[in-house]
Amino acid sequence: IELQVRIQGGASYDVACFGLDLNGQLSDDRFLIFFNQLSSPDNCINKLPSADGIEKFSFNLQGLSSHVKRLVITVAIDGAGAMSDVAGAGVALLAGGTQIATFALTGRDFGGENAVMLAELYFKDVWRFSAVGQGFNGEFSALLKHFGGEETAAPPTNTTNASADSSHESGFMAETETVSMWHQLEI
Repeated sequence: IELQVRIQGGASYDVACFGLDLNGQLSDDRFLIFFNQLSSPDNCINKLPSADGIEKFSFNLQGLSSHVKRLVITVAIDGAGAMSDVAGAGVALLAGGTQIATFALTGRDFGGENAVMLAELYFKDVWRFSAVGQGFNGEFSALLKHFGGEETAAPPTNTTNASADSSHESGFMAETETVSMWHQLEI
């Protein structure tokens, strides 16, 4: 399975995958995959090289460590900016090179959030895909805290564009809508 993330805007964006346990927690930080940690210890979650503004992850769901029950794909602004400044973004899920699910969003879907849970793969009898689109204030650190992780160094810095301008608050944007779409995966 491959998942692709495309995001266009004037900020620098960090795309990550959180490998979470049954309680939705990052119980092992080696399952946080991003530009500075490209693979999980079981090599079943991998961040692939970016190309043409597309961030890519590959997943071997059958070989994945048994404690990982959710794979949450996130994007966070590195530095100043807000998700409302995003010109366009999208997630595509591919199986065997064939696109099986997509999810598109724009800055109009957000307010001043600095980070977003884009989508997740989760295990509930079978692996399923769900578009999420849930925003957070507080950049990458808010996502890390939400998933039970601890920040030990500066948040990741990245890869994708220039920067914009906005102030940041800590915390979760409770009024953000969750998109209810899921797709059962045949693997």
